[in-house]
Amino acid sequence: MNDWPDRRTGDRSERYGRGSASPQPEGARSMPHIQRRPAQPRTPQRPQVPPQSQGYDDRYQDGGYASGPEPGYDSGYNTGQVYGSGSGGSDGRGGGGRRGGGDGGYVQGRPAPDWRRRIKLGALILVVTVLAVSISTYFWADSKLKREVDLSKVIERPESGDGTNYLIVGSDSREGMSAEEKKRLRTGSAEGKRTDSMMILHDGSNGPTLISLPRDSNVEIPTFKGSESGKTFQGTGRQVKLNAAYAEDGPELLVRTVEFNTGLRIDHYVEIGFGGFAKIVDAIGGVELDIPKAFKDKKSGADFQAGKQTLNGEQSLAFVRTRYAFPGSDLDRTKNQQKFLAALASQTATPSTILNPFKLYPTMGAGLDTLIVDKDMSLWALGNMFFAMKGVTGGDGTSMNMPISGSVGGNLVWDKAKVKQLVQQLNNDEKVTVKGN
Repeated sequence: MNDWPDRRTGDRSERYGRGSASPQPEGARSMPHIQRRPAQPRTPQRPQVPPQSQGYDDRYQDGGYASGPEPGYDSGYNTGQVYGSGSGGSDGRGGGGRRGGGDGGYVQGRPAPDWRRRIKLGALILVVTVLAVSISTYFWADSKLKREVDLSKVIERPESGDGTNYLIVGSDSREGMSAEEKKRLRTGSAEGKRTDSMMILHDGSNGPTLISLPRDSNVEIPTFKGSESGKTFQGTGRQVKLNAAYAEDGPELLVRTVEFNTGLRIDHYVEIGFGGFAKIVDAIGGVELDIPKAFKDKKSGADFQAGKQTLNGEQSLAFVRTRYAFPGSDLDRTKNQQKFLAALASQTATPSTILNPFKLYPTMGAGLDTLIVDKDMSLWALGNMFFAMKGVTGGDGTSMNMPISGSVGGNLVWDKAKVKQLVQQLNNDEKVTVKGN
């Protein structure tokens, strides 16, 4: 029989496991490998994985007792230790923190994203990208300009006035055109090149002024220096059509002749041929134009109905070349040329073209490949010319023909008094009040 109840009041000092009168608790005697000692602050130590031969007490879970340690009791184990983690993590106070769910673990939260810093970094990247693209585009476009006209060869030049004067020339050059393109655009196959249109564009503080110079204008060829030979040819008072000056000695003699007969100094020269003109129009998807009256011309290939319509490259070239379908012949043609060029500039300088690389680069490539300019022409000056052309129809500009007083031998004679007044207003950058034909 079990005599446990009868011996409860016996000598407790001789009995093992029968009471709590012993100076040490029963648990301490039954677990001799665990010793009591005063709890002391612990310095976090780098946890080490115990050897495989060492036992593991199932009362420890996640670095602590399953039911929590007794107050003031030190088990001898590091409560921040995770066996087998292999990461050597820390609690964030003595190393690289860890994430865990144990009572002894230290959970470190992820910091909130710094949106202000991210926005600043994104803006910086955007600015650097835009600058890189802009700079590369500038040098690409600048390399395409054909700076072939040397205005330093022009002699006896007038004094410069206020503002900037551009001589814009449309030539019948067929350079780079295939036989099929010549046939389609009805340009013919004549060798060399001649001027098909000439305009002076003045860009000043009172708005741009576009003045057409009829190719049949009667002018005097002055003394000039040959652009190739360098030889000086004395003027004899010879009277010719204006486009003959270009045919005789190229752009330099044309500039010399315009300056001599007007007294206006030309700052920059710009020339474009048939093929380049048509390619620019096609690159921007055509030019919308309002044609007030229907007309047809077999020589240029023009066949237009009245009303608003979008002209492609072929139709545009026919429109600006037509002269025989109009009663005013060359004077009426120059008016159409002004109208078209202003519309072309206005519809090209739009966000849909400038901000769209799939339209901007083909347009610039088509234009720059065929442009011939003077040696001092910069992209900045060329851009100013382009936007000044756009301003002609923007309400701030003026377009006109050179004032005509009559004709001689089929050539148009300029009104000298009006031309003098016009040039004076341009040189002084005043509002143009002179009326042209």
